[in-house]
Amino acid sequence: MRTAELFRTKAINANHAPAGSELRRTLGPLDLTLLGIGAIIGAGIFVLTGVAAATQAGPAIVLSYAVAGTACAFSALAYAELAAAVGGCGSAYGYSYAGLGEIVAWIIGWDLILEYGVAVSAVAIGWSAYVENALQAMGLHIPEALTKGPAEGGWVNVPAALIVLALAGLLSLGVRESARVNAAMVVIKLLAIGVFIGVALFHVQPANWSPFAPFGWTGVMGGAALIFFAYIGFDAVSTTAEEARNPQRDLPIGILVSLAVCTLIYMLVAGLLTAVVAYPSLNVGSPVADVMLRLGYPWAAALVAAGAIAGLTTVMLVLYYGLTRVFLAMARDGLLPPAFARVSPRTRTPIRVIIVSGLVMATVAGLTPIGEVAELVNIGTLAAFLLVCIGVVTLRRTHPDLPRPFKTPWSPMVPILGGLSCLYLMFNLPLVTWLRFGLWLLLGILVYALYSRHHSLLAER
Repeated sequence: MRTAELFRTKAINANHAPAGSELRRTLGPLDLTLLGIGAIIGAGIFVLTGVAAATQAGPAIVLSYAVAGTACAFSALAYAELAAAVGGCGSAYGYSYAGLGEIVAWIIGWDLILEYGVAVSAVAIGWSAYVENALQAMGLHIPEALTKGPAEGGWVNVPAALIVLALAGLLSLGVRESARVNAAMVVIKLLAIGVFIGVALFHVQPANWSPFAPFGWTGVMGGAALIFFAYIGFDAVSTTAEEARNPQRDLPIGILVSLAVCTLIYMLVAGLLTAVVAYPSLNVGSPVADVMLRLGYPWAAALVAAGAIAGLTTVMLVLYYGLTRVFLAMARDGLLPPAFARVSPRTRTPIRVIIVSGLVMATVAGLTPIGEVAELVNIGTLAAFLLVCIGVVTLRRTHPDLPRPFKTPWSPMVPILGGLSCLYLMFNLPLVTWLRFGLWLLLGILVYALYSRHHSLLAER
């Protein structure tokens, strides 16, 4: 494909959507920052922190979060540059189209569909477990057949399927309404985290930090590889480019500020968790709430549980949102059926995409034990980060005169470091994850060869 023509297609016309597919510009920098926080703070802080501390790094989990946050920041800076310069609602798909060509863009778009879709289904199953525990604490019980899929001895995971369908209804109403609900949920989970911090500060025992790094530097890096995926949600912020009021200014703010705030929160919570109790005792499903119970604050544990439910809800909401916008961008380019490129004239949302993807994800969440399949989210996200970093370096060389409202500092060193960090973490994933990822990509290449290549708008021209 000709680079110049590809670039004109995605970069120059990114903010001029085809008739009938225009989105409404309603989001400001605070909305984008809250969307980023909503996508990042979820299972990572309420679950992964304890697991990583107990099995990988000990109290040095604080350093693991610093390492993972720094590695993620390299990719975040690359995202910020391309989001401001290229725009469009396709996130890494659109950036890859502009910088690396249509076939690479198709692969990463296909990858993003898998990443977001599996992530929403997996988080929905975790959300269902938290809600079930909360109902049991109130004396209410859901029959086991309605909380587990057939493979686990039940009929269908009703709460997991219902939350996906509820979010589909919310997203169909409009991005402004979705952003408001996300903001309210973010306030709830930040309040829960604030209560934990306020209580834990009065129960710190410095002896729990000795030894600080019981597993050595290897443990610190192992912890970083495990909790890196707590940060993956920030890339969904870049899918809001066509609904941001001033994307050139506001997208970099939303991406970078949300990442910085979440990194500080992660480090503070991890430090307090390991200072309040001995790190080996944190290998439980809900370490933050568990610590509150051990300290004798059941009301704080209940608030933390509510914060966890709110946190998982916002993660699903923002990732679901990102999925629909990537799908819309690919349909606009002719790589997916044009029926999915239309948006509702009343709500300015891609309702067809929302409904179809919601039904699929609700079915997966209700009937499938995600388990190891969720690891596909990890490798898919890292592949997207890698291509965005490559895209920054490529566009700096091929289009040096492109207006860049935000520039990645110390380029090309920062995007190169980001790409190398992603490769390192990808190579630490199990072989079976690579095999499944390869099968998904082979299926994507088959779809591209049989349909997308022949219906591409670029091919028609």
